[in-house]
Amino acid sequence: MTESRRLIILGSTGSIGTATLEVVAHLAQQDDAPRYTVVGLAAGSNAALLAQQAEQFGVHDVALADIHASSALPASLRTIPGPAAALELIDRVAQPGDMVMAAMVGVAGLAPVLAAIERGCDIALANKETLVAAGSVVQEAVARKGVKLLPVDSEHSAVFQCLRAGTLREVDRLVLTASGGPFRTWSPERTANATLAEALRHPTWQMGRKVTIDSASLMNKGLEVIEAHWLFDLPSDRIDAIVHPQSIVHSFVEFRDGSTIAQLSPPSMKHPIQYALTWPARLPGCCPTIAWDAIRSLEFEPVDHARFPAIKLAKRVIDAGGSSGAIFNAANEVAVEAFIAGSLRFGDIAAVVTDSLDRLPARAMHTLAQVVTADYEARECARVCVAERAAHSAAATR
Repeated sequence: MTESRRLIILGSTGSIGTATLEVVAHLAQQDDAPRYTVVGLAAGSNAALLAQQAEQFGVHDVALADIHASSALPASLRTIPGPAAALELIDRVAQPGDMVMAAMVGVAGLAPVLAAIERGCDIALANKETLVAAGSVVQEAVARKGVKLLPVDSEHSAVFQCLRAGTLREVDRLVLTASGGPFRTWSPERTANATLAEALRHPTWQMGRKVTIDSASLMNKGLEVIEAHWLFDLPSDRIDAIVHPQSIVHSFVEFRDGSTIAQLSPPSMKHPIQYALTWPARLPGCCPTIAWDAIRSLEFEPVDHARFPAIKLAKRVIDAGGSSGAIFNAANEVAVEAFIAGSLRFGDIAAVVTDSLDRLPARAMHTLAQVVTADYEARECARVCVAERAAHSAAATR
């Protein structure tokens, strides 16, 4: 396998983007691996790292959402600045048959991903919000254009790999694993009042701030349950989650004959990234394998749904369908922003999402415009819910 392929990375300066470039460099050293030519990089505000990446990989076309930071990029780069920069990069650079690594955080990654699909690009999907907010729209576009949608989240990559052992018709249940985050053993009161610094201390994964907070609240797992529904076309009652503190088993699939197939690897995103870039082949990896002689036990425990209601909320979203995924995602983003800003307790993040789902009806979703409208309405509703929760907390402390 030595063919060359073009690659565009959306979110290149984040943890997934930087790991993707490390995998590309690793594959370039393998005799039988595909060669990826990076032709476009999109980032948020880290101009210095973006410039370094462009120089290292010979990239000429870059996008930076922060207009002010873009002035620091070298004049030799063809820079697209502004909030819609990633979408404009796809319009400028993408060609049919390209691979696009979708690693932008939040619903901001949706429009460029849809544009890449329409251009005929395959998508390595690390942005779970894309399917959560617009699963029906994305999957319709994927089917119409005949492109591939390859999961990069470690849990969904694990399921994808396990399904090589059988067909979806033979599956009883998908089970996604969760580390449990930093608050797995905390009391409900201590968890509800956790600080930002405490929420950012993830026990096993090194990730961006928003994803790390989502992991602490298990909202990340809720997003993944919804994403699994869209990726694997299974109803809510056949998708579950379980806490696995070691983060070695990334997911497992129970088949109807009673067999369970699991995927295990050390907690590194380089493994699922490489699998997406080299699928269906397996090539020498760029991260260590499991040291089996050092493992004494693998622990599993049920999710505490009272403290972490995200999984039940996710199943509610799957059952409701329509715009409920966009509401779930937008409300969570607003709540996390409020928590980071210090205007919302950690324990109220899930409550804001619940309030938003209660107040907004689920409408049918067929177009990007409908997704954008649902996202806007949900954000406005969630901001009201945040203000109400903040006022209630302030009153309770007087």
